[in-house]
Amino acid sequence: MTATVNVHQAKTHLSRLMERAHAGEQIILTKAGKPYALLGPLPPPRTARKPGRLVGEYVGSEILLPLSEAVLDSWEGK
Repeated sequence: MTATVNVHQAKTHLSRLMERAHAGEQIILTKAGKPYALLGPLPPPRTARKPGRLVGEYVGSEILLPLSEAVLDSWEGK
């Protein structure tokens, strides 16, 4: 839902408008009848990265072996 509010009303009712924005509403602030700014909810905070989330995943030692000539040629487009 979107509401339009002029700057004077916004200054008078800023706390209420912030509560509405926090609840998910977008509010367009107008100045002299023209859209001027948008007041809306913030996106949810990103979750912190957790080191070690792939614990238990195993890459075999074969990843360290040299590639065959055929595989190398395919990478080089031959």
